[in-house]
Amino acid sequence: MEASTTIKQMLAGNKIFVPAYQRAYSWDTEIEKTNTPKQVNVFLSDLIDYNKSSTKTRYYFGHFLFEEKEKTTFGVIDGQQRMTTIVIFLSALFNRLKQIRVLKEVEQETFEDIIKRNSTYRFDTVDYDKQLFRDYVIDQIKKDKKALETESAKRIVVAFDFFNVHFSDKDEKYLLKMLDTIQNASCTTHPVKDESEAIQMFIFQNNRGKKPSHLEIIKAQFMFNVHLYGAEEKESLIEEIKIRFEKIYKSISSIEYRINEDDVLAYTLRVHFNSLWETNAIDKINKLISETDPIPFIKSFTQSLAISFEHLTTFFGKDERENIEIHSLVTLGGIGIAMPFIIKAYKFGLPTTKINLLCKNLESLVLRHRLIGTRANITSRLNDVYQKFNTENIELKQIIDRIEFLKTTKDWWWSYWSNSELEHLIHGAINHSTAKYILWKYENYLEGQGKSGYSPTRFEKIVSPELEHIAPQTENPETGYDKYDEEFINQYIDCLGNYLLISKSHNCSIGNRPFLEKRTSYTYLAQQREILDLTKDEVIWNKEKIDIRHKKLVDFILQKL
Repeated sequence: MEASTTIKQMLAGNKIFVPAYQRAYSWDTEIEKTNTPKQVNVFLSDLIDYNKSSTKTRYYFGHFLFEEKEKTTFGVIDGQQRMTTIVIFLSALFNRLKQIRVLKEVEQETFEDIIKRNSTYRFDTVDYDKQLFRDYVIDQIKKDKKALETESAKRIVVAFDFFNVHFSDKDEKYLLKMLDTIQNASCTTHPVKDESEAIQMFIFQNNRGKKPSHLEIIKAQFMFNVHLYGAEEKESLIEEIKIRFEKIYKSISSIEYRINEDDVLAYTLRVHFNSLWETNAIDKINKLISETDPIPFIKSFTQSLAISFEHLTTFFGKDERENIEIHSLVTLGGIGIAMPFIIKAYKFGLPTTKINLLCKNLESLVLRHRLIGTRANITSRLNDVYQKFNTENIELKQIIDRIEFLKTTKDWWWSYWSNSELEHLIHGAINHSTAKYILWKYENYLEGQGKSGYSPTRFEKIVSPELEHIAPQTENPETGYDKYDEEFINQYIDCLGNYLLISKSHNCSIGNRPFLEKRTSYTYLAQQREILDLTKDEVIWNKEKIDIRHKKLVDFILQKL
């Protein structure tokens, strides 16, 4: 493989793959135009801009770092996101060209050099996405998109579909110009046989489209240190790290839409060192591996990482689907303070009933923390009970007692999250996602009253939930609402009592209509019917009615959440 080459020459005659211990495809595609286009969109727009320009220099695709396994077989260490996207792009391009006409001999040769010759695929992504990549992208075999198991597989499908749509109306001239630009684009390569050298180079290089995560950097540092200090254990330790990170990246591909991998790294740090104060993973780990024998720590922390991801895959997967308490905490969001407790609970093998109890109590605290918005440090109020939560003290009483104390105490240092503070501050405007969460909980409360064995409705069962302002933000000159004086505008329009959970289609249909027309449509949810009952004697939505409903909601939060 030449140091300075072209995309076609780099791929032709070679077998390039993404090693199992590397992350899977992580480039996103924005289907609709936004102010911050995603990596796949930028990839395409850069090519389009280049082809429109009058430049005579070759398009440059950057640097690729490889580990040479055999003479023609290379594991891509840096540049895999670009390379994956290039192959997806070219496969979609050839797909369109074949629809227009039969490939010419030179085009067929190019296809076989850079995509596939007979049964030989020139490029493969990570093992768990490899068959999907071959079937959907290279061979264009239709797949059930709902059955895709990983987020990386979904990204591959979305990117391929995106390029297919882009090419769908393009003519032969456009396609051939794009093909020429790609296959003759220049790039530089650096194949190394020494894995430690490849890893060291990765540490100091940034990916062109998406910088390495902290987790990727930590993985590279671990492997490099094992190469330096592993002695006779080196090969077995490298293999162990690879296997653990293969499992970690599989977990990431399953849950990354729920949680950030670098957040999991931080949570693992807090679990591993038994302190909620641990924050900067890279600084902490760099200090440890530079000051002590790094091998024991690398072994133990890599194991802790794998365990954390494994447990969170269960938490955000099967357990979240089957347990309303877990689903409720996840729906609330902003649950970083809760996650080290959750990981410990799984680590200690607590039964689901106790994990549900823990989630219910942590949910109550997280909600107060979000609504009150205090700058007081909650970590200092929880760290001691967190540290005492261990294999010798797996009962949850201390944690639950501390949360209950924070909700009821009047001691100034502890009382920032108290019910009295909550009641005082909840009268102002509330973040819309939090308001929707509260109204969803309230809906289940209303529906469950007087019903034994009631099964709460999951949040996603409400079709496209939106937040409706019963009294609209823009004054309606027709009757049905209070006078839009300064008090009504500043204190009532954006308060919880004036919010209603509603489907998107319902919200669009009623818009800014008079209250009588809105009221007639309030028949779907229990809280909508509550508005009907509240206004049955006087069909008007004013300060008095909003105050009554607001009090109902505040009482519900204080007593039930």
